[in-house]
Amino acid sequence: MLLKRSKEEVVLLMLCGLSIPSILPFGIVRLFQGNLLMATVDLLIVLGMLCIMVFVWRTRRVRLAGIAVTVFYSMGMLAAVYVKGVPIAYWVYPTMIAAFFILRAKEALMINSVSLLCLIFILRNAMLLLDLSSLVVTLVLINLFSYIFSDRTSLQHFELNQQAEKDFLTGTGNRRAFDKQLQTICAKDGVQKDVCILILDLDHFKRINDQFGHMVGDQVLIQFCSLLRSRIRTADSFFRYGGEEFVVVAMGIDDIAAARFAEELRALVEKAQLLRDYPVTVSIGVAKKMTGEDGEAWFQRADAKLYEAKLSGRNAVRVAREESV
Repeated sequence: MLLKRSKEEVVLLMLCGLSIPSILPFGIVRLFQGNLLMATVDLLIVLGMLCIMVFVWRTRRVRLAGIAVTVFYSMGMLAAVYVKGVPIAYWVYPTMIAAFFILRAKEALMINSVSLLCLIFILRNAMLLLDLSSLVVTLVLINLFSYIFSDRTSLQHFELNQQAEKDFLTGTGNRRAFDKQLQTICAKDGVQKDVCILILDLDHFKRINDQFGHMVGDQVLIQFCSLLRSRIRTADSFFRYGGEEFVVVAMGIDDIAAARFAEELRALVEKAQLLRDYPVTVSIGVAKKMTGEDGEAWFQRADAKLYEAKLSGRNAVRVAREESV
């Protein structure tokens, strides 16, 4: 269904869908009027839009389709201006603005700049210099304003996504970000090798909140995250799964290396004295991603090992060995 598709797909499908009924009547009328050249241009644009709609609907690949739509649209506009001259020039405005809805700002600006140069060449002898200059200046301004708006909107969208995927207290990735990471890894199953997740849970954290208060507990969580960031690699990802439970996604290491890594983290927390005169320790469950395993099953294996570490007395590491799966 259309509602389940990405924003980029919806925009592209709507643009093509609106273009077809907007251009098709002109093509039919011109065909009956005997204006075969312009009718051919209109009908080719309609056919191209229809093909792109089918391609996007079936493959959901919007990147290539977006470039194709913009280039095809621009070429159709230039062909129409070349055939009919100045009266068709007003189609340039919606064509160039549409590019910024489909492509990244820099890509749209580059394609529109090439189109503008071609347009100047086509109309150089068909318009007075002052009229042509006015047309060019307005198109340049439209492109600059559209570029600024598109670029700022993309930046704000990126920043909002970043904020939506961060834990407000610790600054780590949140559960939404973790689920997204898991989906990405599982989608590359068979390509990405040796990935492990470490589930870390601070031992008896409720006692800290009960004895010292939630503000102190929050400071312990903040210091804990700062401590772990100082040790995990740039290739690894760190998330707060919920409460005092955290997850590290360790890339490029097998279960043996992940066990050593988890033991280092456990020892690091034990020695750090996150709370003065009060021991703070962590239990860790580790599991390596198996081929063909989905994210939920992978997480459950690591979570089972965390539970085992808790049962063994806490402040421990337990690993789901490959041969035991």
